[in-house]
Amino acid sequence: MTTNPPFKLLDLLELCPSDSVAPNSAAKVEKDGLTLAVYHLGDEFYVTDDQCTHGPGSLSEGYIDGDTIECDFHNGAFNIRTGEVVTPPCMVPLRTYAVQVIDGKVYIDPNQPAFAAAQACPKQQAS
Repeated sequence: MTTNPPFKLLDLLELCPSDSVAPNSAAKVEKDGLTLAVYHLGDEFYVTDDQCTHGPGSLSEGYIDGDTIECDFHNGAFNIRTGEVVTPPCMVPLRTYAVQVIDGKVYIDPNQPAFAAAQACPKQQAS
């Protein structure tokens, strides 16, 4: 007789304490083979892949203007909430993740993109 694995509504991955990301800033988090940027905008948290889709720039080191992150490498920009390209030379949308803040900690479901634009993005592979 075969048993089914336990059902999980969400497969949450803990990233960091919410108070470790200052308001209107970003932090780089490396967890389980993923390199992510965690953003704290107003009262909300957002998570994207940290690497720019155009080059080797680290988005957590970029410039935040409202809900836009500008890459420090070629100055391309993305919408933090949706992952959509805002400014060239970037052409490929940024992968976003569904975020939960529970008991003061930031979690993502690494298998669940936050928005439809991110569904077309390649999934980051563990190194």
